[in-house]
Amino acid sequence: QVQLVESGGGLVQAGGSLRLSCRASGRTLRSYAMGWFRQAPGKEREFVAAISWSGGITYYTNSVKGRFTISRDNAKNTGSLQMNSLKAEDTAVYYCATAVTAEVTRVYREYDSWGQGTQVTVSS
Repeated sequence: QVQLVESGGGLVQAGGSLRLSCRASGRTLRSYAMGWFRQAPGKEREFVAAISWSGGITYYTNSVKGRFTISRDNAKNTGSLQMNSLKAEDTAVYYCATAVTAEVTRVYREYDSWGQGTQVTVSS
């Protein structure tokens, strides 16, 4: 199983930007889709974005389309989530995850490895 470590979270004002990174070890990411999920206090974990194994296909939840960009570097075994025009409602713990499939998916149960999460707080 792969070990995932997120970084890059923090406190930012509304309208600002953050870039989250996800570093993997223990297994190459090359063959698996990657995703980002988030969980706000008192809410269920929700899908944010996903990227196919090759990086050629991406998928976003509607609320972040046009503001967030998911990417990956298979050579470095890393993934990233660039978040622009942040809103207070983006405040959550963000998790990266790897899927059991190579193709992009938003289905929670299709992800089998998770990082510990990184806190993103957007002040209004």
